[in-house]
Amino acid sequence: MHKLLVGFALFFMAGCVNVLHGAVSSSDAPEYPRDTTVILKAAGSYGHALQIWKSPEDINEWIAANFSYDMARALRLSETQKAQHDRIPIYTPSEFFDTKTGICVDLSRFGVETLRRIAPSSDPRYLMIAFDPIQVKGNMLRLHWLVSFRRDGKMYFFADAKRPGHIAGPFNNTHEFIREYEQYRGRKIVAFRELASYQKERKAPALKLQAPKKP
Repeated sequence: MHKLLVGFALFFMAGCVNVLHGAVSSSDAPEYPRDTTVILKAAGSYGHALQIWKSPEDINEWIAANFSYDMARALRLSETQKAQHDRIPIYTPSEFFDTKTGICVDLSRFGVETLRRIAPSSDPRYLMIAFDPIQVKGNMLRLHWLVSFRRDGKMYFFADAKRPGHIAGPFNNTHEFIREYEQYRGRKIVAFRELASYQKERKAPALKLQAPKKP
């Protein structure tokens, strides 16, 4: 009986851990704090980082140890604010390296442009996700950005402000990741785009999330 009770207790605790570390759907802010214990290739400047980093993992470890989310900037870059004011520039990779804070599109630009410099064969691209919109302090938030790259015929995704330091994959295609990510975030994804740039591209059509085919 004692062993049975212990088993139930461990099962319950595991369930609690999963709940505690689940995504908070109303924000793109990280679900956990920076990991200051992560082992990384420390660089004193962005130029130095480009010399010593060789892989997505090198970028990812720096993100895990350094990235902080800027909620005030997220609201200033919301669709509501962009419609009322001039556009706020997205941080360059060098600026982001120095500030270590920003939002999803700042982080994804850092990931894409850095990976293009150190490992261009990985074909890094932006993944722009359109969720059902939500209101935060009167501002509409809908879009989320992260980075895709390829390795050994599979796709991986990282530089995600929601879970910095996490590389998702391997996946056979982006649709597989999108379905999993929708469940993780607990928010409906209405469309997504795979882009070469974070800047607006009129020729890039939105891809709607398709329901999986029945066997």
